[in-house]
Amino acid sequence: MSEVARIDKWLWAARIFKTRSIAVDACKNGRVTISGVNVKPSHMVKAGEVVAVRKPPVTYSFKILKTIEQRVGAKLLPEIYENVTTPDQYELLEMNRISGFVDRARGTGRPTKKDRRAIDAFINNE
Repeated sequence: MSEVARIDKWLWAARIFKTRSIAVDACKNGRVTISGVNVKPSHMVKAGEVVAVRKPPVTYSFKILKTIEQRVGAKLLPEIYENVTTPDQYELLEMNRISGFVDRARGTGRPTKKDRRAIDAFINNE
């Protein structure tokens, strides 16, 4: 085990992103920060650093406990990082999940018949 690792490899190995290429894209697009600074995919991280990963609408925060570059099983993740995401972020996620069908993303087309009925039911129950 080395004491430093590339951030893109660590994000993939710690199962925060499904593929390494998705982790690289997240870094390049400014969705991964350390101490409020956007990092490049080749940035080296050490144990003890806190990585913030923005997956809209939530910004997850992870404290690195161990630097790895090889993917590990899901059962070993508590040894790799500690989730230090604030509770208000999870509230934001829950609110977004509940009201998801009302706030339609632009360009997703017309609501389906089922969506329209759900919207009507929601509006009429207010």
